[in-house]
Amino acid sequence: MKEINKIILDHACKIAGKIKAKALVLYADTALELPIAEGEKPAFRLILVTRGDEEIPEKFQNLAENINVPNVNLSRVGQIKIAITKGIAMGLFKKGDKLVCLSGLPKLGYADSIFVIDVGKEFEILTSQNITDITQGVHPEVFSTALNIALELAAQGREGRKVGTIFTLGDHERVLQLSRQMVINPFMGYKEEERNILNPELMETIKEFSAIDGAFIIKENGAIVTAGRHLNAAMESKDFPQGLGSRHIAAAGITDITRAIAIVLSESTGNVSVFKNGKLLVSILKPIS
Repeated sequence: MKEINKIILDHACKIAGKIKAKALVLYADTALELPIAEGEKPAFRLILVTRGDEEIPEKFQNLAENINVPNVNLSRVGQIKIAITKGIAMGLFKKGDKLVCLSGLPKLGYADSIFVIDVGKEFEILTSQNITDITQGVHPEVFSTALNIALELAAQGREGRKVGTIFTLGDHERVLQLSRQMVINPFMGYKEEERNILNPELMETIKEFSAIDGAFIIKENGAIVTAGRHLNAAMESKDFPQGLGSRHIAAAGITDITRAIAIVLSESTGNVSVFKNGKLLVSILKPIS
């Protein structure tokens, strides 16, 4: 299997060089056999994706940039979707960039698929006219953390049960005007730093409250304003994808009339979707068990 990985990595580097790719994107745990000598600077940017607390291999510490994703098992396409989504949010990729992306099933331990992506032409998120504005008005690390939590909840559920929820990020005052409280606000009375989504000590609390009906309302800096909020805005459009439920319609509606981003975890499917400007930007299929 090591030989397969080596062949795939070798061809990926050749393709990246031939098409003058902006970047080669792959998971850090499959990168050690890249045909790049220690200290050698490749002609393309090297983006290594790490899972959870994983670190970039020492060989690439000064050569590669890092995108961190939750330690959940995604499909091959799901791996690429989350890496590109986060890369755009971080400002690493923009419309017109060509990327060579490698993926494979984590349990196999090697890359087995090469994707050549032209940013702006592939996947839902890359067809948006304003893909570089995904996190406009929201700190990129807040978007990244909320997306991680949604994917972890999709994979793990809560106490053996599936959960569904919405995280709205940014433009919180306008979102509050267009929503109503369904339960007593569990975050009332706490300092902003104590109720910030970026606070790792808060992760389990957020996951616990994800079982409450309604949405989390989160400021652009990550401070959670409230949970259990009913979003009043709805959307009816012939352009809206068919078959999506009330959470998705609420998320599309609230982002259509505010500057917020909405991340939706579907209770029925376990898929995680991102909405901006009333549009579905990306949908990542439920992590593999």
